[in-house]
Amino acid sequence: MQASGVKVTDEVISVFNDMKVRKAQANEDEKKKRKKAILFCLSKDLKNIVLDDGKEILQGDLGTTVHDPYQHFVKMLPPDDCRYALYDATYETKETKKEDLVFIFAPDSAPLKSKMIYASSKDAIKRKFEIKHEWQVNGLEDLKDRHTLAEKLGGSSVISLEGCPI
Repeated sequence: MQASGVKVTDEVISVFNDMKVRKAQANEDEKKKRKKAILFCLSKDLKNIVLDDGKEILQGDLGTTVHDPYQHFVKMLPPDDCRYALYDATYETKETKKEDLVFIFAPDSAPLKSKMIYASSKDAIKRKFEIKHEWQVNGLEDLKDRHTLAEKLGGSSVISLEGCPI
């Protein structure tokens, strides 16, 4: 229980655990079903953090229905409400290629009541997710430039994000 009283559903925790663990022995079918990005929202009764139905990108979508996963992800976010998101960023530094999960909290253009509930519930979800990158986005404009995410991931050492040069 948090200050807001909001709970994280088991389904949300399960999705996070699946995204966190990259199975080396996964077959092609399993790899295609892996989530690249997913959105979470508050349930209608404001008591639980749940999956935002249909708001996901699967690894199998890349190159078929999704050509730029980062831009596709940005377009999934509602312009007028808050969301929590997990984004599995693929990036390259001067030394190596990396993949890291980023927890994103996108609030700013939402109504005040929604921002307050999401902000007070953020700790509930963060406590369930052991994650090293967090990004609180003030407005969708912040998200449109992939340089900002690259900065969160590794500063000036990041040279590409999702195959696009920085």
